[in-house]
Amino acid sequence: MNSLDIHEVLKYLPHRYPFLLIDRVLAFAKDKSLTAIKNVTINEPFFQGHFPNRPVMPGVLMIEAMAQACAILSFKSMDKLPTKNSVFYFVGINKARFKRPVEPGEQLVINVSIKRQMKGIWQFESSAKVGDELCCTAELMCTYKEI
Repeated sequence: MNSLDIHEVLKYLPHRYPFLLIDRVLAFAKDKSLTAIKNVTINEPFFQGHFPNRPVMPGVLMIEAMAQACAILSFKSMDKLPTKNSVFYFVGINKARFKRPVEPGEQLVINVSIKRQMKGIWQFESSAKVGDELCCTAELMCTYKEI
């Protein structure tokens, strides 16, 4: 099967509420790409202050959701699960662009693809959409470390 439910997602990410930003992986191709979703609900804690009169998902959290999708793709590509002694660090963001706000009740569809892997650094192209509308794009860099 080429998808992951929330129980499987939890095996690949150390994040937990309120910082777990991937609800499901719809599809992945080892060493290539992954598509995941984040259901954006009004009860997210950041909506109380961002912004009280017109709640929108912070752009940095869209980037974080894309980075979490990258981590899952990396672990699936390495054929390994993270351990309590390993971590996948975010090491860089390039060309981040925010095209459209994301509001409560929407579903963020995240697409990530491996651009390059060299000397322990993974480079990804990532995007997030609501329906057919592009919300965010970025080039992300991450690295796997044993701690």
